Amino acid sequence: MCWFLNLETIHSFGTSKILYNIDLAELTNDPKLFKKLNSEIWELRTVFAGLQFRLLAFWDKSNNKETLVIATHGFIKKTDKVPASEIKRADDLKKKYFLNKPFE
Repeated sequence: MCWFLNLETIHSFGTSKILYNIDLAELTNDPKLFKKLNSEIWELRTVFAGLQFRLLAFWDKSNNKETLVIATHGFIKKTDKVPASEIKRADDLKKKYFLNKPFE
């Protein structure tokens, strides 16, 4: 499972906590864990060893039976707000995903 390209460079405990939070987000609607950044981009939050790991994601609801959550990328947050450039990157990747997605 590869949620973002640098997952293997994070200390194994940090990776475990990120994966734990992904599993937890499937079961709960905790705003401390999963926060809406704009109309379509969400932030999965994980804090480990004083570092704030973030995964940005969006929903693919094109299948009426299931909703697929797509993580676009991850980064270590260094400021109070999520940088606009990271949100734009997630939006751009979301658009690219839907443009290249085959019809079902």
